[in-house]
Amino acid sequence: MLINRREIGIHHPPYIIAEMSNNHMNDLQRAFKLIELAKYAGVDAVKIQTYNAESLTIDCDKPDFVIPDKLWSGITYYDLYKEISMPFDWNKKLFDKANEVGITLFSSPFDELSVDLLEDLNCPAYKIASFEAKDYSFIKKVASTRKPIIMSTGVSSMSDIVESVEIAREHGASEVAILHCISSYPSEVTDMNVSAITELRKLGVVVGLSDHSLSDLASTMSIAYGASIIEKHYTVSRADGGPDADFSLEPEELKDLKDRTMQAWKARGNANILKKNRSGAHHARSLYFVRDLKKGGIVTMEDIRSIRPGYGLEPKFMKDVLGKKLCKDVERGDRVTWECFQ
Repeated sequence: MLINRREIGIHHPPYIIAEMSNNHMNDLQRAFKLIELAKYAGVDAVKIQTYNAESLTIDCDKPDFVIPDKLWSGITYYDLYKEISMPFDWNKKLFDKANEVGITLFSSPFDELSVDLLEDLNCPAYKIASFEAKDYSFIKKVASTRKPIIMSTGVSSMSDIVESVEIAREHGASEVAILHCISSYPSEVTDMNVSAITELRKLGVVVGLSDHSLSDLASTMSIAYGASIIEKHYTVSRADGGPDADFSLEPEELKDLKDRTMQAWKARGNANILKKNRSGAHHARSLYFVRDLKKGGIVTMEDIRSIRPGYGLEPKFMKDVLGKKLCKDVERGDRVTWECFQ
C-alpha cells in the first residue's frame, strides 16, 4: 500500500496513525496544535473524522438511541455527535495546516457528502470505521474514489471482512488494508486478541491494529504478529477531558509508541535467519584432535573430542570420522576436517 509516497507493508516500518477524533474539543487552534504534536511525535499521519450528526443518526430519545456504553452512558447518539463533530469548513484548514507542518492527513468520512468534500481537498486515503464497515453502499462510494482504503473490523466477522474487502476492490479501491479492532472504549488489554492479526493476514491484504486500549502494549505486540499499521487516539492532555480522553495518548506517550513499535519491527526481523549460518556459531562445539597423530594413523575415540570452539567439523560427524585413516600428520588442538583423511 502507498499513501503519499510512503510504502506500507510487512517489509516496511510500521505506519503510525494518530487519531485526532473529537479531541479537538471544537477548538480549531487545539486541532492545529494536535497536528503539530503528531509531527513532533514522529508519526506518519493524522486522521480526522468528517461528518455531522444528521449524517449518522436522527434526533430521537427513544431507548434505542440512548448510548449504553459506560463512557457516554445516558447521552443520545444525536446529542453526542452534535457536540463532538467538527465544522465542515475545518477540513480544508486542517489539510492546509498538515501541509504546512509536513505530515500526511486523511479522514474517516461517514456519509457520501463528506466523501465528496474530501475528494475536493485531494484526501490521499480514506479510513472506514468499524461501524460503517458493513454498509456496502457506503463502501462502494468510498471505493469509487480509487484511493487507498483502511478499514476497521471491530464489529465484523471474518466472512463480513472478506465481503467488505471484495466490494471495495470490485468498485475501484486502489488498495485495501484492514485493521483488527475491539470496539469498546476503552478496550481492556486482555480483550485485544492481537493474535487475530495472524488470521487476517491470510486474506492477502495489509493488516494493522486500531488500538483503543489504555497503553501501547497491544500495539507493540501486534507488530510481532505482522501488523503494518497502528492507529491510536491521542490528545494534548487527558486532564483536559473530552469524550475520548480516557483512551487517548498524550504527546510523549505517542512518541514512545512510535519508538517502541519501530523497535518491535526491527526485533521481528526475518524468519529466513533459520535457513543460514547463525552468528556466534564459532563458539559452538566442534571436533578437534586431542592427541598428536602420524600420517596413516586410524582415528579412535581417544584421539578426538567434541569441544569448543566451532571451527572443526560439527559433532554430528563424529561417527563418520572414527576409523578413518589420516592422510597427514596432526597435532593436539588441530581442527578435524575432511581434508585430514584419505
